[in-house]
Amino acid sequence: MSENNALAISLFSELLTADQLVRNRLTRVLPNKMEISHFSVLNHLARSGAERSPAQLARSFHVTRGAMTNTLSKLENSGYVHIRPDWDDARRKMVSISPAGTQARDAALDAITPLINEMVSELGEAKVRAALPVLRELRTKLENDLTSGPSPGALPPSP
Repeated sequence: MSENNALAISLFSELLTADQLVRNRLTRVLPNKMEISHFSVLNHLARSGAERSPAQLARSFHVTRGAMTNTLSKLENSGYVHIRPDWDDARRKMVSISPAGTQARDAALDAITPLINEMVSELGEAKVRAALPVLRELRTKLENDLTSGPSPGALPPSP
């Protein structure tokens, strides 16, 4: 195995393991059996301050429309979002955060903030600031590859 391959495997192994560990820790502290996907959608809607269609939300989170519909159904059943028909196109729906959703999102933020602050404190602010540009660039590259990747059925490049 070449040194570049080993480096790439190590990077993605660390990212995937860290992702799993962070998700487990966040899930344990989120209130009212809230899932990370629920918090993420509520946080997105609260920060944007605007309605979104389920398709727009699915694109934003890089999930299928079916997965987003499932998440939105759970949020609606909890009273955290309002889903209404699009007045311009009855085939579409629009989603907004409800006052209860805003409260749930705020409670979730209150619950996870100490955990996140503790992690940053233990790692050191300088290390976190140094890591952010690399992680952002990696995320941007992965997002761009999703939208401009090879066509379905295309052969991978030769080694």
